[in-house]
Formats: sequence, C-alpha cells, structure tokens
Amino acid sequence: DVRAALTSADAVHGFGTDIAATLAWAVGVARPRSVAATGELLASVAVRDVAAARVLEPHLDALGILDEAAAAGPALDIDRDGAWGVFAAEGPGMRLEARQDAGTWRLHGTKPWCSLAAHLTHALVTAWVDDERRQLFALDLRDPAVTARSGPWHARGLERVVSAPIDVDGAVAVPVGEPGWYLRRPGFAHGGVGVAACWWGGAVPLRSALARAARDDRADQLSRVHLGRVDTALWAARAVLVETATVFDTGSSASAGLRAARARTVVADAVETALTEAAHALGPLPLVADEAHARRVADLQVYVRQHHAERDLAKIGGDVAAGVGGW
Repeated sequence: DVRAALTSADAVHGFGTDIAATLAWAVGVARPRSVAATGELLASVAVRDVAAARVLEPHLDALGILDEAAAAGPALDIDRDGAWGVFAAEGPGMRLEARQDAGTWRLHGTKPWCSLAAHLTHALVTAWVDDERRQLFALDLRDPAVTARSGPWHARGLERVVSAPIDVDGAVAVPVGEPGWYLRRPGFAHGGVGVAACWWGGAVPLRSALARAARDDRADQLSRVHLGRVDTALWAARAVLVETATVFDTGSSASAGLRAARARTVVADAVETALTEAAHALGPLPLVADEAHARRVADLQVYVRQHHAERDLAKIGGDVAAGVGGW
C-alpha cells in the first residue's frame, strides 16, 4: 500500500540520509504487484528524498526478479529476507566469473558499481560463465569471501549511496533463472521504467520551487516561462510513464525494451529541463543556502546519469530503423 509506505517513511528519522534506517524501512515495504503501483510508490518516495528512492528501487527490483524466476522455473532455495540489491553493470578491467564445482556454483573476481554493498545482506549479480555474461546469481554479501570496497566514491550527489566494486573469492552463489534469462525476461523493461519514475519524482519539487518563485511579488514574466516549461515537460513525462505502465500491466511484451527506452528518454529529458530551468530561474541562492534543494539537485544530477543519453537515443533509432516497435 503506497499510503502506508509513505506514512512509515515520514516516521523515519534521517530518511534518505541515514542509510541504515532507510534500508530498514525499505525492507519493511510491501512490494507492489503492478508496474503502475510500483512507479507510483517510487515516484512518491523520490518526491520526499531522491536518495531514499535510490535505496528502495533496487531492493524492490530484486524481489520482483526472484518472483519472476520462481514463476518461470523450479523453486529457488533462497532466503528472501534482508536488504537486496541488483549488481549487473560491467567495467573495464573487472570481471566476475562463475565456476561450477561438484554441483556448487562459486563466484570469483570483481564486480563494479555495487550500490550499498557494504550495507546490504544479499544481491542478485550477473557473472561470466566461460566467455558469456549470461547467468544471474543470488549472492549472500555477508559471506566472508565477499569484500565490499569503500570507493573510489567522491560523489557530491547520492553521497551516501556508495556504488563501489566488490571482490569475490569463491563465494557460494545460487543460479537464478536459465542462462540469458535475466535480460530476456519481461521484468527487465519494467525495472527500467521504475528507475525513470524515481527520476520523475525527484524533479517534482523543483517545479514546486519554481511555482513559489513565480508567485513572489517581485516575479516577472520570465519566472512564469521557466515554470511553464518545467510544468509541461514533467506533465508530458508523467503521461508517458502512466501509459507505459498501463501497457506493461496488460501483460504485453511486444517491443517492451524499446517502449521502456522511449519512456526513460522522455523522463530523462524532462528532468534535465527541470534542473536547467530551476538553475536559471532561482540562481545560486538555493544551491548554497537551502540544504534540501542543493542535495536534491546534486542527487538528481548523479542519478539521471544512469540514462545513457545519446547512446540510448542511438539504440532507439536503430530499433526504429529496423522496423521494431511501430506506433
């Protein structure tokens, strides 16, 4: 229930800044059963605090992946309790490999971009099997064979949501889904839209700040132009998120990846517009004198970089040129 989750969030001291307290709250949140409800929850949390949404989103995503795997194949012998993450990124000079020995899978190597690994209890991680990065595994991060690095992490945005490598030296892991299943499953596109909902919710308070400025007795026509530009951008992005979630909740998987990429691009552009217009309209004062506003801007600037900008546009263009996903 979204309302119950938000009510409990309001009772958390240090929501979004105290990672342990925020994670404890996230573990107690009931996972919504639809894409639309998940997006509503994530956006509403991001309105309150961007970092809190960044904490909640991968935990819910991991639980959703486990549900998908259980529905698609044999039962998994995995303890779902605790705080979960999803580590699926790759990086130069780093490689996590999975090797099977007498029926037991073990992981060896280094995995980059493991957000909050030092705070989580479990994660779903992708690993290389032979020469293919094709298998998803459940990993207990409390295993002594897993070491979470503290950096490098010099971020000013999402400062406490440390995303650093983990080193794994033979930790036991449980396969989740068939080889290649992680990227093929319908929920992969759904999860990408959940991240976009966080971006959108994080930008909504910037619209509120612009509206307050436009109501000031000293406001001029330009202040209303800035507000209008942000209002229409976020309104359009919300419409796209709602429409995308509605389609996904019908069970349609046709061109799901392209649909999700389009939605993420629309939302990312709207967030970039909100950041730029807020900076032009409000000037430096809230960035140096308003702690909540300054932290929100910094958090959003880091978070929205999960969108790959022109590279994602090139992928969309390639799909459209190939005749995928007509209107």
